[in-house]
Amino acid sequence: MLRCRLFRPVTQEEVARARNGDFEIILTPTKPVPQSWLSDVKNKKLLCLFSGGGRLAPLFAAAGADVTVLDSSPKQIEKGLLIANREKLRIRTLLGDVRDLQGFGDDEFDLVVNPVSNCFLPEIRSVWSECFRILRPGGVLISGFNNPIAYVFDRDLLKAGKLQLKYSVPFSELTSFSGEEKKKFLAPDKPVEFGHSLTDQVGGQLDAGFLIAGFYEDIWGDGNILDRHFPQFLVTRSIKLAH
Repeated sequence: MLRCRLFRPVTQEEVARARNGDFEIILTPTKPVPQSWLSDVKNKKLLCLFSGGGRLAPLFAAAGADVTVLDSSPKQIEKGLLIANREKLRIRTLLGDVRDLQGFGDDEFDLVVNPVSNCFLPEIRSVWSECFRILRPGGVLISGFNNPIAYVFDRDLLKAGKLQLKYSVPFSELTSFSGEEKKKFLAPDKPVEFGHSLTDQVGGQLDAGFLIAGFYEDIWGDGNILDRHFPQFLVTRSIKLAH
C-alpha cells in the first residue's frame, strides 16, 4: 500500500485554495500531475476511479468539477464522505467493482482520474476499454500504475537491502508465490497484489483506442532501495480522440 500523501485526507486549507483554482493532484507518491494535463475542470464531469479516501475528489469538487467517485473499499468511501460533508462539497460516491462501469453511460465523462491502484485488480484491460467507452470524444484518462519490474525481486532479500531476481512478469501473489510464501506474505486484511505487464498497462490503453499524449515516472521517495535503480511508478495521460 502507498505510504504517502496520496491517501492523506485533504486539509481545509487545501480545499480553500482549490476553490480559487489553486490545487495539486497526486496519483503517485511524490510527483504532482502537470497542471497542463488538467486545464480548467470547472463544470467538467469527472470520475475519480478507485479514488476514495478524501483527497482527489474533494479537491476536484472544490475546483468546480461535477465529481463522481467509484471505489471498492467502504472505508475509503467513508473517508471521502466525511471530507465532503465537512467542506460542504457535492460529491457522488459509489461502492462497487471498479472494473464494472456499466452503470455509466457512453460518452458520459470529460475526465477519468485513476491513481496507482490497479495493482489490486487481477485483470485490467476491461478497465481501459470501459474508461474509453464512458469518456466523451476528446475526453482524457489520467492513470498511475506500478512498474512491473518492482515485483520481480525476492521479498526477504529486498528487506535486507539485496536485489535478487526471483519472480516473472506478469506477477500475481496468488500464483507467483509458493505455498510457504503465501502463508508468510498474504494476510486477510491485506489486498492481494498483481504486477501487470506493460503490454496490459500501456498496450491495453492503446488497444482500447486511446492516444497516449503524456507520460512521466515517479519513485517512492522514502529511501526505498529500488529508488536507487529505477522509478517504480508510471503515469499516462490518454485521450479519446474525437470521431
